Amino acid sequence: MKLKKFDSINVIPFIDVLLVLLAIVLLTSTFIAKGDIPVSLAKANSATSLKAKKETTISIKEDNTLFLNKLHISLEALSIKIKEFDVQSQVYINCDKKASFESFVNVLDLLKTNNFENISIITKK
Repeated sequence: MKLKKFDSINVIPFIDVLLVLLAIVLLTSTFIAKGDIPVSLAKANSATSLKAKKETTISIKEDNTLFLNKLHISLEALSIKIKEFDVQSQVYINCDKKASFESFVNVLDLLKTNNFENISIITKK
């Protein structure tokens, strides 16, 4: 039996591996590029779409940690930092549905005691 001489390499398995790697890179890059703090939002029937503006967002994660515009902050530091903002500016509260209600009330009370009136709660429809 005579062996065949191969003049070329079979590149189909190589292309399959490259396509899988490309899919992995594209999926991970979309998660990294978004840059949001992941919270599981509560549902509301009256929810409206959020306009992408440069506004103040206070996020409360499931473990009750606070974030001011994606920067980790304590409640005491938030009470000092919030005084730098204009009371007429829009403030969004992005609270995880599993976070304690007390954390939400503390943030809301802090905003109300500093005379903020344009407060919105972020929900999903």
